[in-house]
Amino acid sequence: MNRKLLGLLALVFAALPVVARERVYNAADLGIVANTGESQSAAMARAIETIRAAMGKGDRAVLKLAGGRYDFFPEDATRREYNISNHDQTKNKVVGLPLEDMHDFVLNGNGAELIFHGRMLPLSLVRSAGCTLRDFSIDFANPQIAQITIVENDPQRGITFSPAPWVEYEISEDGNFMTCGPGWRFRHQYGIAFEGDTRHIVYRTGDMRCPIANVSKVGDDKLLVPDWKDERLKPGTVIALRGWERPAPGIFLTHSRDTRIEHVRVHYAEGMGLLAQLCENIYMDGFGVCLRGSNDARYFTTQADATHFSGCRGKITSINGLYEGMMDDAINVHGTYLKVVRRVDNYTLEGRYMHSQSWGFDWGFVGDKVQFVRSSTMEIAGDANEVAEITPLDAVNAETGRGMDGAKTFRIRFQKPVPGEITEQAAYGIENLTWTPEVRFAGNTIRNNRARGTLFSTPRRVLVEDNLFDHTSGCAILLCGDCNGWYETGACRDVTIRRNRFVNALTNQFQFTNAVISIYPEIPDLAGQKEFFHGGKRGAIRIEKNTFETFDAPILYAKSVNGLVFRKNTILTNQDYKPFHWNTHRFFLQRVRNVEIEGLLWDHGDILPEVKLNCCR
Repeated sequence: MNRKLLGLLALVFAALPVVARERVYNAADLGIVANTGESQSAAMARAIETIRAAMGKGDRAVLKLAGGRYDFFPEDATRREYNISNHDQTKNKVVGLPLEDMHDFVLNGNGAELIFHGRMLPLSLVRSAGCTLRDFSIDFANPQIAQITIVENDPQRGITFSPAPWVEYEISEDGNFMTCGPGWRFRHQYGIAFEGDTRHIVYRTGDMRCPIANVSKVGDDKLLVPDWKDERLKPGTVIALRGWERPAPGIFLTHSRDTRIEHVRVHYAEGMGLLAQLCENIYMDGFGVCLRGSNDARYFTTQADATHFSGCRGKITSINGLYEGMMDDAINVHGTYLKVVRRVDNYTLEGRYMHSQSWGFDWGFVGDKVQFVRSSTMEIAGDANEVAEITPLDAVNAETGRGMDGAKTFRIRFQKPVPGEITEQAAYGIENLTWTPEVRFAGNTIRNNRARGTLFSTPRRVLVEDNLFDHTSGCAILLCGDCNGWYETGACRDVTIRRNRFVNALTNQFQFTNAVISIYPEIPDLAGQKEFFHGGKRGAIRIEKNTFETFDAPILYAKSVNGLVFRKNTILTNQDYKPFHWNTHRFFLQRVRNVEIEGLLWDHGDILPEVKLNCCR
């Protein structure tokens, strides 16, 4: 065969498509063994590295667990430096399953229980594409939230309680009830109270102070607290004693795209159940931040939100999920405003992350579309612009010099001149419009949680349909936006809320909970506002064909909205609780234009109650 023919054959074979292979790995073959009680952290890290090294372009890899229980301890686990949005910026994380730089990878748990010990980040998915997490649960052997049950409540003698069997505790020398575990020790002062039989959060208790001092034992695992006096806490009430730390979520996604999460359950995490930042396209079906069924001895799940999406884009989908017992919202979708701290020249600004739990990661990239927002009135200043160059000013990478990891402040050069009014002397935020997602939240159950049900702050389409909001404690749905405290963007332009059932929301008061559905951007100078924050056209926000079952008055609160429709909804009143909310109006509207309220159905033959209007047009 001559050289010319060999060369021709080489060109032919080079032009042929690469045949993708599916590689299936059984966990036991890689040293990951269930039901041993021994740590699988090191074996899991080795297995992941083996799979990553073997994957070729276009290959698909499946790691199959055998079901059963897998324990993960921090001593032999992987260490990583992650800055995670809306969490404590301790940076150094101990990771059970470090999935990094993976593509077309499937983790199939076959119902496996992944049990973590101490303080760990159970699973991270970093710089990856086309990956699937399927059919497993995440839990901790000894959660940092401590559960106790009220045994006796004597107005003179004080409260007697019993810690749950798994709670490790001691009484300090100064008489304080202390809970502890590997790498942590807490003196709890606050808690959330649950009804023992229904698991609903106790009416009008909210974030409850629990003065657990001068403790003494009065029997086997019974403790008396003479200084704790609270008539609301009947015997049988279960209290989740909690702090405010949130070192890590249960699942952390960053710089990844096209992720699927199917039938995965997080039973506990010291932060959020799932936190995603700078990701594109996340699809969740049957994801749960939930208890282990109706007979679970626990009443709580996560320390904060069930799911949280910061600076993502593409589409976020959550369907058929169960979110219960968490200490914050079922879902929160937002971006982050940078505060303008210096005007360098007519094209260049310096912007800074402002919240103590949100910094240290990419804010934007060259080519991203941005806009400027006046903090006092939350109005847009000037026209949309584009990032020409972005440089972190206060983070150092050992290999490359400046890097995004750890950055708080960025110098950003824009394609067009920046309006002259935007200086460090005034208060302005910079909003990234490119990293904003579309959201579908459908067929989910949200129940028995603290604070709020759902939060959405994105200009792209939001669809909230066919969900059950059952005793969400605060409001069920919040459309927000804040360039003053949380610095979470931004305005909602296209929202549909339909065919949902709302059952007894607002049994407690928390931030932004002015009605069952609360449209509440933080606007310090509402009187000085000339434009509107949410909406932008007729019918921008549509609330249709929902059923509200409520004991109290407020159904809808809206502030600074152009284009609001409330149509064909049913309101059913009950006497499950005594009304107490400060807002005594079904509809309370402040600076709202183009409002349509029509087609209501009422029980008891009620007529349309008063609509409180404040500067509406």
